[in-house]
Amino acid sequence: MTDWTALIRDVPDYPKPGILFKDITPILADHSAFTQVVDELGDGLAFDKVVGIEARGFILAAPVAYRSGAGFVPVRKKGKLPADTYEASYDLEYGSATIEVHADAFDPGDRVLIVDDVLATGGTARAAVELVKRTGARIVAVSFLMELSFLSGRDRLPGLDVRTLLTV
Repeated sequence: MTDWTALIRDVPDYPKPGILFKDITPILADHSAFTQVVDELGDGLAFDKVVGIEARGFILAAPVAYRSGAGFVPVRKKGKLPADTYEASYDLEYGSATIEVHADAFDPGDRVLIVDDVLATGGTARAAVELVKRTGARIVAVSFLMELSFLSGRDRLPGLDVRTLLTV
């Protein structure tokens, strides 16, 4: 496993005062680092579909799906998907939100990998897990580029294979 910590930029007081935002765009801009991240997020797993959570999860999940020969399923903010959806609401470290997935995005029994950039409080990931489970699909793992361990988000994902490439 590679340590990409030097490529993560800290942005204080974003998106609001008191939040220290972990900016992964320098990793995305570095071809070698980005390739390694994509390779490692799904490494050793067998899955049929990859869920990407809006918005930075899309950037990571789509190439993981492509590389693995799997389908890509976007989980989006409420009101952004055009067909029938399931929705789940959650709290995060600086507010609350609702996400949705198309009701027909998965077949019962599909093996699903959920991918996002950061595991913080675990609210977003927990909501995505709930959405996938409602469809009858099976979650293989939840993979993140980075975990903010001091927020204990992993505790909100009991019984799941939670994988992170970096812990800060």
